[in-house]
Amino acid sequence: MSDPLPSSRPVRPSRLSVNQETVKQWSLPELAEGCAKEGIGSVGLWRAPVQEYGVERAARLMRDAGLTVTSLCRGGFLTDPSGATRARALDDNRAAIDEAAVLGTDTLVLVSGGLPPGDKDLVGARERVADALAVLGPCAEERGVRLAIEPLHPMFASDRCVVSTLGQALDLAERFPAHQVGVVVDTYHVWWDDQAPTQIVRAGAGGRLHAFQLADWITPLPAGVLLGRGQLGDGCVHFRSFRELVDATGFTGPIEVEIFNEELWSRDGTEVLRETAERFRTYA
Repeated sequence: MSDPLPSSRPVRPSRLSVNQETVKQWSLPELAEGCAKEGIGSVGLWRAPVQEYGVERAARLMRDAGLTVTSLCRGGFLTDPSGATRARALDDNRAAIDEAAVLGTDTLVLVSGGLPPGDKDLVGARERVADALAVLGPCAEERGVRLAIEPLHPMFASDRCVVSTLGQALDLAERFPAHQVGVVVDTYHVWWDDQAPTQIVRAGAGGRLHAFQLADWITPLPAGVLLGRGQLGDGCVHFRSFRELVDATGFTGPIEVEIFNEELWSRDGTEVLRETAERFRTYA
């Protein structure tokens, strides 16, 4: 674990939101109880475990524990041109919007989807995402939910996300009102991009910075890159510089720590939660 670079602006611990995936070994009741005991007031949730538990029931659980749901992940996967498949994707995203509203979060994270089988047209795939946003944006607005496009590292462009940079995400989002569509800044996915600081300023100026997430980039990458996110401080991302860039835009919202890592999931959840809070205070 490396030392943080100096900064005159330490983060407020109250801004920490623990994404459910960081302590995936926990059930929803364990997550609610653990965060409440550790004084962590915010969580990011994922659709599958929420659906399994029951959306209304999950919403009550979080409220009763005094927790704010900062985001729901995920909607998206909107690149398929097929009529029936595309219709199912749109219906699923409408359901995700409803779920976010029930949970009391105003942010639904969207992962655009990769190239359909046999397709090599990245530009065309992004246009299909835009077409879907034109349908879903008004639906989200009606429910008080914002759609937040998350660019993923380019290594995921073929099968998971044809939106690879903040610039590309903003090019899509800016076709729509800011209260309908914005972007996610996730350090794991954008730390490498020398245009990221400029695009963060652009997102903030347009009121489109809807979510901010932290995870470290560790090398060598573990087997299965999707689960290769590192605990804060274990890799090469300078979190405080990102956080100060985001703060400078006027963003004062929650900061989610979202880590997919099987080693963390094999450990005691309370230990991981406490470590995450300490690393957040140290590095963010």
